[in-house]
Amino acid sequence: MKIGIDLGGTKTEGIIINDDGKELKRKRIITEKNYEGSMNGIVSIINEFENFFGLSESIGIGMPGAVSADTALVKNANSFWLNGKPIKKDLETILNRKINLANDANCFALSEAVDGAGKGKKVVFGVIIGTGAGGGIVIDHKVLQGRNNVAGEWGHITLPNRTEDEKNFNTKCYCLKEGCMETYVSGPGFANCFNLRYKKNLDSHEIIQNHPKNKDSTNALNKYVNHLARGLSVVINILDPDIIVLGGGMSNVEYIYENINEELKKYVFTDTLYTRVVKNIHGDSGGVRGAAWLS
Repeated sequence: MKIGIDLGGTKTEGIIINDDGKELKRKRIITEKNYEGSMNGIVSIINEFENFFGLSESIGIGMPGAVSADTALVKNANSFWLNGKPIKKDLETILNRKINLANDANCFALSEAVDGAGKGKKVVFGVIIGTGAGGGIVIDHKVLQGRNNVAGEWGHITLPNRTEDEKNFNTKCYCLKEGCMETYVSGPGFANCFNLRYKKNLDSHEIIQNHPKNKDSTNALNKYVNHLARGLSVVINILDPDIIVLGGGMSNVEYIYENINEELKKYVFTDTLYTRVVKNIHGDSGGVRGAAWLS
C-alpha cells in the first residue's frame, strides 16, 4: 500500500492505494494556513490511514513550490508559510521514516503518466493551469526534478514575443517579474487580462460562460489559446515530449482542445507535430495519486 498527500493552500487531501493503483480510502481536510497546522494535518491523515490499514509501503507528499538543493528548505511556495521550512526533515522526524516529496505539478504529471492520459508514453509534460501555472516532467515514470529542483516551471518564462498590446493589458507577476506565462494563462491571469482590456470585473468562469454569445469573451478565449500555444511551443522545442496533459481549473475549458493543437503548429519548430495537448483523466485527484506513486 502507498499513501499520497496533496498539501494545497486551501485543502489537504490524502489517499491510500494498493500496488495496482486501486483507491482504498480518501480523506480531505481544510489546510491550516500556518506551518505547524499544515504539518499536523498531514500527520493526522497518515495516522488515520495506517491505524485502519496498517503500515504503508511508502509515503509521498505533493506540495507547492520546491525544496532548495542547497538548504533543504522550501522555496517558491505560494503557500507562503511553508517557505524557509525544512518540511521533509520535520515530517521524517515526526513519522520516523523516509518520505518522498515533490512539487504538486510533478505529482500531477506522474499520476497522468502512470495510469492517466499519458499512460504508455515515455516523456510526459504535465501542466497545471489553475490559480497559478505550473508544470512537471516525467520520463519513464520518473519525475525529473532538475539540478535546481525547478524542472518544468514553465509558468515563469516570459510569454514569447510579447506585443505592446499584450504588455499594456497585463500586470506584474507575484514573483516580481513581468510577462510571466502565469499572468496570462492561469485562471486569475486570464480574468485580469480580460478585465484590464474591457474595463470589467468578471472572474474566469463568468467570462467563459459568456462565450459564444459575447464577442469579447470569444476574443479573450482566442487570445488565451494563442498565449497557451506560444508558451507550450517553447516547452516542445526544448523538451519535445510525447504528450502534454493539462490539469487545473482552466483545463476544463473545452474550447482549448478544439483549437490548441492547430494553434501550436504556428510556433513549434517542426514540419510535423506529433505531440498532442490533451485533457487529464484523473481531474483534481491527479496530484494526490501522483504523490502516492512517488519513489
